Amino acid sequence: MTYTQVIFSPTGGTRKVSEMLISAWTDSWSTVDLCDRKFEREPCSFTPEDTVLVAIPSYGGRVPATAARRLSHLCGNGAKAILVCVYGNRAYEDTLVELNDIVIGNGFKIVAAVAAVAEHSIVHQYASGRPDRDDDQVLKEYAEKIQKKLSGGVFPPIHLPGNRPYKKGMGSMVVPKSGKACSQCGLCAELCPVEAIDAANSKIVDKSKCISCMRCVSVCPQNAREVNKVLLFAASAAMKKACQERKQCELFL
Repeated sequence: MTYTQVIFSPTGGTRKVSEMLISAWTDSWSTVDLCDRKFEREPCSFTPEDTVLVAIPSYGGRVPATAARRLSHLCGNGAKAILVCVYGNRAYEDTLVELNDIVIGNGFKIVAAVAAVAEHSIVHQYASGRPDRDDDQVLKEYAEKIQKKLSGGVFPPIHLPGNRPYKKGMGSMVVPKSGKACSQCGLCAELCPVEAIDAANSKIVDKSKCISCMRCVSVCPQNAREVNKVLLFAASAAMKKACQERKQCELFL
């Protein structure tokens, strides 16, 4: 049995959750990175012998549109899939059911699904430091249960929380900008999943392309990219009530 993680993880939180799970099954796996812009063009196929962990963050309770589009280039051919939705301690709403529909539509057999929490990519005070040691322990326990189901070879449909039709998707709410410390190294433009940053001048951002993923902020070696402080304060205040309680990971078998 071969293992692959298919991940969309602009700031690394989703990757951490994914690797906590997949490392419990094997010490050797492949990675398909949906942040790589080539997945707008290149198909990726699997076989019935493959086990694929598909991990994405929740953006406003939905699968990020960029990730959904790139997931459509996967060909399952009967491969087994474990779904992972990662959110910033607010809510994941329709993300798992939408991911389920996309992955089934691409020819995979769904084995299980996990909802997990990682530090919020914009408002870092929420779920700060997560996934943490407690999350790691829980996710390892989930991995054992999923492995048992994989070994059994029977995968009836699983019931997932969420709604169809899905909630309305949110557009780009927060567009980071570069400050005075910017050295024009070009790393943010090179790594932007959607080519929203001008390669010749990183101060220029195409707001129609930006998906508020915060990758440019997380990779900047000068810490020169930032979010408007007024918008950040407003987002923090709007989420405060929903994010006060520590949300727990969930497993659906």
